[in-house]
Amino acid sequence: MNCYVSLQFLLGLAQLYPCHTDMTNSKMHEMNQSLRSHLRAKRSWVWNRFFVQEELTVTEQHVGRLKSNLDEGDESLLYLLSGDGAGSIFTINNRTGDITAIKKLDREEKAYYKLRAQVINIYTGKPVEPESEFVIKVLDINDNKPEFLDGPYETTIPEMSPEGTSVIQVTATDNDDPSHGNNARLIYTILRGRPYFSVEPTTGILRISSQMDREAKDQYLVVVQATDMLGLPGGLSGTTTVTINLSDVNDNRPIFQLGLYHMNVSESAPVGTSIGIIMAEDSDIGENAKMNYSIEDGSYIFDIITNNETQEGIVVLKKKLDYEVQRQYSIRAKVTNSFIDKNFPKDENSGQTTVIKIRVEDADEPPIFSHLEYPMEIAEESPYGSYVGTVFARDPDITNSPIRYSIVGCSLFSIDDNGTIITTEPLDREIAIWHNITVIATEKNNSQQVSEAHVHVQVLNVNDHAPEFFQYYETYVCEKANAGELIQIISAVDRDASAEDHLFYFNLSTEATTNLSFTVRNNQDNTAGILTTRSGFSRQEQPVFYLPILIADNGIPPLTSTNTLTIHACDCDERGGTQSCTYGALTFSMGFSTEGLIAILACMLIILVFVFMILGLKQRQKQDLFLEKGEEFRENIVRYDDEGGGEEDTEAFDIAALRARTVIRARKTRKNITTEIRSLYRQSLQVGPDSAVFKEFILAKLEEANTDPCAPPFDSLQTYAFEGTGSLAGSLSSLESSISDPDQNFDYLTELGPRFKKLASIYGSRFHAKN
Repeated sequence: MNCYVSLQFLLGLAQLYPCHTDMTNSKMHEMNQSLRSHLRAKRSWVWNRFFVQEELTVTEQHVGRLKSNLDEGDESLLYLLSGDGAGSIFTINNRTGDITAIKKLDREEKAYYKLRAQVINIYTGKPVEPESEFVIKVLDINDNKPEFLDGPYETTIPEMSPEGTSVIQVTATDNDDPSHGNNARLIYTILRGRPYFSVEPTTGILRISSQMDREAKDQYLVVVQATDMLGLPGGLSGTTTVTINLSDVNDNRPIFQLGLYHMNVSESAPVGTSIGIIMAEDSDIGENAKMNYSIEDGSYIFDIITNNETQEGIVVLKKKLDYEVQRQYSIRAKVTNSFIDKNFPKDENSGQTTVIKIRVEDADEPPIFSHLEYPMEIAEESPYGSYVGTVFARDPDITNSPIRYSIVGCSLFSIDDNGTIITTEPLDREIAIWHNITVIATEKNNSQQVSEAHVHVQVLNVNDHAPEFFQYYETYVCEKANAGELIQIISAVDRDASAEDHLFYFNLSTEATTNLSFTVRNNQDNTAGILTTRSGFSRQEQPVFYLPILIADNGIPPLTSTNTLTIHACDCDERGGTQSCTYGALTFSMGFSTEGLIAILACMLIILVFVFMILGLKQRQKQDLFLEKGEEFRENIVRYDDEGGGEEDTEAFDIAALRARTVIRARKTRKNITTEIRSLYRQSLQVGPDSAVFKEFILAKLEEANTDPCAPPFDSLQTYAFEGTGSLAGSLSSLESSISDPDQNFDYLTELGPRFKKLASIYGSRFHAKN
C-alpha cells in the first residue's frame, strides 16, 4: 500500500517538472521582460493539473507549487489562493507558492476541487498576473468493497428445469473510480450452491447446473461473492444471498395407499348410500395433486365420487342390491390426475388401479310387488263379487314369509290373500269412470314389513241410459201458421259415454201416428226440427197439443226413450209474437213451467199469511191511541169467486203491457173518486175507528196510486200502517165473527173485493206473460 502511494506521489512530481524547469531559466525570463512591451501578453503562470492522494494519514501533504515567470526571488510577489477548500483544506505559501493539503481527503466524497490563484506585487498592491483557475484532483485508492444494493435476492423456478436455465442476475456496485486502474472492476463467484447452480463471472447471471426435484428439496440458498481488482490479491469483496424456491410441476402420478379394499353394504341400503372411501397419494401439490376416481370396468351398480376438498374417492351405491341374487362384488377403481403437464410423458400421469371387494349383507326386506301400478277394467253395473284383477307380491328374503293383502280407503272393492280383487257393489260409470285404490302387502311373520302398489280400475261403459231431451221444451204454434213452418228445434243428451260421438235419431212415436198436425225432421247433427203439417189452428178447438217424440242412440244395443213436447196454440201478430195464449203458453213464453209457477204462487201465499199474522200481533200489542173508545176492530177475511171488476178494471189496468210486443203504455185516468179528503190521520184521532174512516183512507191511497205518474206500471202490494185506536168489535178477523157487530158495515171491502182479486190474478200472470 505504501509503495502504491509513493508511486502516485512520484507521478505528480514528474508532472510538475516542466514548471520547475521554466522557473529556473532566468534567461528566458529576461527575454520575456524585454519583449513584453512589444508583444501581446501571454500567461506567465507555470503549472499543470495538480493531484492529491486520498485517505493519506500524514498531517500535511504537498500538492504542488505555483510559480510566476515574474518572480525573481526577491520576495516582492505575494501568492493568493481562493476557491473550493482554500484555507480549510488547501493552504499556500504566499512567498513561494507551495500548495499543501492539511486534511485527509476522500475521493468518494469529492473527486476534485476547483481553485483560483493570483500574484500581487507587495509594493504596489497590483496583480502582476491575471487570476486563473486550476483543478486539484483527488487520486483514487481501492478503499471501497463491492456491495449488492438489491440483495438479498429471492426467486422461484419450476422444478426439473433443464441445465443452463437462467435463474436470476445479481449486480454489485463499487464506489471506487472505475476509470482509474482495476479498483472497480468486479468478478462474481459462488461460495455456496454448487453443484446445482453456477454464476457468470462478469455478468452475475445465476444459472442451473443440475436438475432439481421439488419433492426432494423445495428451497435452495445460494451465496454469491463479488471481488474488485479482477479478483487479484489485495482486492476487496462483498457477498449476497439468493433464495431459490422450486415451484411444483405435475411430474408425479397418484398412487393408491392400498392395493385391495374391503367394504360391506346392506341390501336394504337406498340408492346413493356411501359404502366406503378409497384414497390415493400424489407427491405434487396444488392443482397438480388434484385427482379423479372412476370405476375401470364401468360398473352400473356402484360409482365413485371425488371429494375435491380431501381428494378422497367415495364409493356410493348406484342401484339397489339383492342379497338373494348376488352376495359379493369385485370392482376395479382407477385414479388419474385432473391436470396433465404437457412437458412430461403421458405414462408419468397414467392412472393407477386398485381392487375393491364389496360384500352384501342380508336384511329383512318388505314385500315386492310384481308391478308398482296395475291397470284394470270392469264393465259398469257388474254384480257383487265380480272379478276385477289380481296383484302379486312376494317376500324377497330367503324366509319367503306369506303375504297378506288389504285395500286402503275404498269400500267398493275387496281383496283376498291371493291378491284377487272383486267388487262389493255394482259400479256406475256415470258416477265415476276411474277408481284409484291402494293395495297394501304385509308380511304375516313381520307386520312392520309393508309395501304398497297402486291399482287403477277403469269402469267400462255400458249403454244403460236412454237419450232424453236436452232440456224441458214447451213451445207454441200460431193459429194462422202454414204447413211446413218450423216452430221448435230440439236436441238430446245421453249420460252414457261413447268411444265415438253420440248419434241420436228423432222420430214420432207410435202413439203419434194419428197426429196430422206436426212432424219431426232429423237434422243429422243430433238436433231435430218440429214442423207443422197443416195450416190453421184454433185455440177453442184444441188449445194444447202433446207430441210424443221417440229418441234413439247409437249404442250397442241401442236404447230409446219417448219424450213429450207440449205445443200451445196462440193468437199471434203479424210478426209471430203471441198476443193471447193459453195459460200454459204464457208460462212457456216466460221460460217457467207450470210446476214452477205453482211453487212460486205457493211461496207468495205463505209470505202473505205471515205478513198478516205479524200485522195482527202488532195491532194487538200497540197501545190504544183513542182513550175515550175501547172498541176493537175485527179482522175480516173475505173470499170472492168472481173473476174481475169488469169495465172498471180494464180502465184501471192496461192489459196490453202483458203482451209479447213492446207497447208504450199510456196512463189512463181512473174513475173520479172523492178528492177532497182531509187528513185522515188527524180525523182518526178525533172520530175513532169508524168504518167510514177506513173506507175513505183506503180509497184515498188508491187514488194516490192511480194519479201518481211515478207509480209502477202494474198493481203492486201496498202496505198501510194506519191501524186506528182499536175496535169495539174486538177484531176484524172472520174467526171471531160470532162476536162481531152484525150491523157493522163492511161494504167498502165488498167494493174493493173484485179489485183485489184482479190484482192477484194479474200479479200471477206477469210471471208467465210472453215478452
